[in-house]
Amino acid sequence: MEKPPPEKSGSFSRNGNGNQMDDNPGPAGPESEAVHVRLDCQQPGECEPNSNLEEPSSDPELSLPQVLKDVDRFLESLSTRNDASNNPLDVPNSVESLLEMIQKMITKYDSNAKFGQKQEEDSSFIESLNCISKLINALGEFPSNSTTASCFNRASTILHLAMSLLDSEFRLILETCNQGNNADLKSPKPLKQSSFSSRQESTYCVIPESKSSEDVEFPAYTSEAISKMNRIATAMISSGYESECCMVYNMVRRNAFSSELDKLGFENISIDDVQRMQWQSLEGVIAMWITVIKQSSSVLFSGERKLCSSIFSEHPSISQRLFCHVALAVAVRFVNFSDAIALTKRSAEKLFKILDMYEALRDLIPFFDDDTCASECYEELKSEIWAAKGRLGEVAVSIFCDLENSIRRDNGRTPVPSGAVHPLTRYTMNYLKYACEYKDTLEQVFQKHQKMEGFANSNGTVLDIKNGANDDGTPKTSPFSVQLNSIMDLLDENLDMKSKLYRDPALRCIFLMNNGRYILQKIKGSDEIHDMMGDTWCRKRSSDLRQYHKAYTRETWTRLLQCLNHDGLMVNGKLSKTILKERFKMFSTMFDEIHRTQSTWVVSDDQLQSELRISVSAVVTPAYRSFVGRFQQYLASGRQPDKYIKYQPEDIENLIDELFDGNPTSMARRRT
Repeated sequence: MEKPPPEKSGSFSRNGNGNQMDDNPGPAGPESEAVHVRLDCQQPGECEPNSNLEEPSSDPELSLPQVLKDVDRFLESLSTRNDASNNPLDVPNSVESLLEMIQKMITKYDSNAKFGQKQEEDSSFIESLNCISKLINALGEFPSNSTTASCFNRASTILHLAMSLLDSEFRLILETCNQGNNADLKSPKPLKQSSFSSRQESTYCVIPESKSSEDVEFPAYTSEAISKMNRIATAMISSGYESECCMVYNMVRRNAFSSELDKLGFENISIDDVQRMQWQSLEGVIAMWITVIKQSSSVLFSGERKLCSSIFSEHPSISQRLFCHVALAVAVRFVNFSDAIALTKRSAEKLFKILDMYEALRDLIPFFDDDTCASECYEELKSEIWAAKGRLGEVAVSIFCDLENSIRRDNGRTPVPSGAVHPLTRYTMNYLKYACEYKDTLEQVFQKHQKMEGFANSNGTVLDIKNGANDDGTPKTSPFSVQLNSIMDLLDENLDMKSKLYRDPALRCIFLMNNGRYILQKIKGSDEIHDMMGDTWCRKRSSDLRQYHKAYTRETWTRLLQCLNHDGLMVNGKLSKTILKERFKMFSTMFDEIHRTQSTWVVSDDQLQSELRISVSAVVTPAYRSFVGRFQQYLASGRQPDKYIKYQPEDIENLIDELFDGNPTSMARRRT
């Protein structure tokens, strides 16, 4: 029957005599030691010598190195014994001497010395503990009723007291680190204009400007402190106290990391609190959350991993596991907030903050994706982040796709005054412009969504992400580009429907030109959205605008130019002044009506406005100048020629330049 190792607890405490005991020491007195030692063991230092313990010699007292060497020889002799149950075992006096030396060291550390003040003494202490640990393991092979029981129990008690001392020192060094790395509060530095509204980040909060990893040291332990902790951790683990050492590290560092997040301004917010907050307030909290994640991935996690690796340098697997446990606790806080945001009521304005959060989690994952993170704990950590990122991605897809429903619901029967750009057009195009700044991210979330939904194209194959346009200018097919084109087609249909609300066909053309030009300029003004739509789409849109232009000219100016037609002026081979006067009068009346009406119309794009005026003037002014030049002489000799020839060609040209100003008083000002 093998000797069971002495029972250990996860934490240590002290009894009234200064001896370190378990959290549940039991009744005072010798019986309390039974938690750790066998019943035949008395208080430390009171083990009864047995008949097999060598009689004390008269030799001079041995030094610690000599004692250690003698004990090592004893351990070597134990390793050569084939049967641990036969023959009584003689335990040399050097074992008792070593135990007494270690107990004196513990007493000295407890009284006035601190571990780490004298490295030579610390090294001797740890070397002695390693020797005792080996002794306990070797003696544990013997039956519990053997003559080695007293020595085994005494050594176990001494080792436990030593571990209690090291545990306290380890905790003290971890907790007394001077975390002097608070971020300075400075003006916020937004990463991108991620809010669709005109509100600024500074409206909601002041975000600490993250210092670079070169400027910030986290955690701020000195090299001496790390060296001490390394020696303590190595001693505790090699002595069988791995769980106690790891528990202290995990608890202290998780609390320290949590405090660091609090310093950065990230506090725990429950799902209920998030649900009650206004979106304007949440935008500021989200911005802080993103800043903290970036700070964690660039500084905090790197520092924590480095600290783990330094303290547990002799035990890489333990280092990886401990870091993962700390990181997982932090990641859970990040994920909880992310999930709370994902559960809020969805609306279009939230898309860009949702995508910012998605990108923050996406950029955090690679930190835990290298070869040193291949463990079950890391898989759990990455799984949590992946799942949270996926939930945000589904929210982003849902919000973006709801834009189609918004366009369909905009079916008002009141036309926009003056044929101006419709608010739906402005909203949709600005929204798409901002959305396409997240083009790569939206491609990812739509691709993931497509795989989840099992959506396939007409050939039954899942669409691949293909950014940009083909060589012929047509957009490459991807789930996001398909959605984008669907929205553009739906917007075109809606605008065509709204154009029919105008009774005047010419104003209908102006409305389509205004909106078409606005859309085209937005597409050309954004490399991201232009890349998605392609040159072919832009050429088609330009062709449509030319058709609207021609239709406007035909609807407005064809009838006016008929007044300047020479046909019908001759009666019986002679020019009819009556018909000529009627033609001039009709032209002036029709032109006045066109000017009065179309000077109130709006063409907001300066280039389009100029193109329209130039094209109208190029058609009307030369024709009118020619007509006046040929026939004015027939009316000049009569009475009141200005009554019929109201405008000179220069007047017509000037009045055309007043069209599309959206100014109903332009004619009135001219007349006054």
